[in-house]
Amino acid sequence: MLLNQLTQAFGVSGYEREIREVIKETVKNYVDEITVDPLGNLIVFKKGNGENKKKIMAAAHMDEIGFQVIKVDDKGLIKVRALGGIPVPATVMNRVQFRNGTIGIVSSTVKIEDIKNDIKKLYIDIGAQSKEEALKYVKVGDVACYVGEYLELKDNNVTGKALDDRIGCYIMIEALKKIEQTYNDLYFVFTVQEEVGLRGATVAAERINPDLGIALDVTVANDYPNAAEVSNTLGGGTAIKVSDGSVICNEYLVEEMVKCCEENNIKYQLDVIDGGGTDAGAINRSNFGVRAAGISVATRYVHGPNCFVNMKDTEGSIELLSKYVNREFKFE
Repeated sequence: MLLNQLTQAFGVSGYEREIREVIKETVKNYVDEITVDPLGNLIVFKKGNGENKKKIMAAAHMDEIGFQVIKVDDKGLIKVRALGGIPVPATVMNRVQFRNGTIGIVSSTVKIEDIKNDIKKLYIDIGAQSKEEALKYVKVGDVACYVGEYLELKDNNVTGKALDDRIGCYIMIEALKKIEQTYNDLYFVFTVQEEVGLRGATVAAERINPDLGIALDVTVANDYPNAAEVSNTLGGGTAIKVSDGSVICNEYLVEEMVKCCEENNIKYQLDVIDGGGTDAGAINRSNFGVRAAGISVATRYVHGPNCFVNMKDTEGSIELLSKYVNREFKFE
């Protein structure tokens, strides 16, 4: 299954080569043009034929959070820094995999209650007995991602690593497959380095200079213990972004997205979160300002090695994106 392939591909922020090749091979027969920019963004273009067409940039980030080696100590234990927002206490006793296939276990130099979200208190143990032995497999600068098998769960839910944001990539790919004739010029961008500051979307938006932008990403769910104070639920439908920590979405685009759902019988929920952000924030602030919106998928355990998303919500997001980008947008 494509989503399995996407989640299991390696693609830590700044090191997206493997996941980019998977996506490039998957979409090549559905688009008119493919570009890889100097940062590594994969930009696919589908030409529109509408009389009053707009230039639309849709963005989903390929990168996943990960770990980068800072040093290897005399016992062969590996100290790392975070690439993206690592949930440090939840990472203890999980497995990670380096790009070359080396597997390690994450543990802590202190008791779990004393970690205080400090990644400097973690280390990765690959089983080496000395620094010299460890350096045969891992060197300073190497990167690792979580090990998180893709599995289908109950009630149309799935779990796996990197669903933030391989689920957004999946939505864009499946939408491309559904769009045969398009009214607007479409730039579907699979971005890099979102988890370390929306870097890929920042430069891609400057290159494309779109009339409007749409970010495809996850959002936090509230339907489990100790969840955030939000309204999103798994199975509640595609999540139409209203605002988050990086963007206040354009009112007209939000209204049009709601209309699109209602006209096409797509189940939806409205998404407001008081922190975080997506590529919509970068697009919104580019080129003296761009109207921005977002389509999200409610997710449990965001940034952990075993996120949950609902495939009915995902299918609704695919339907919404494929229909929405074919609308005639009436603004100058």
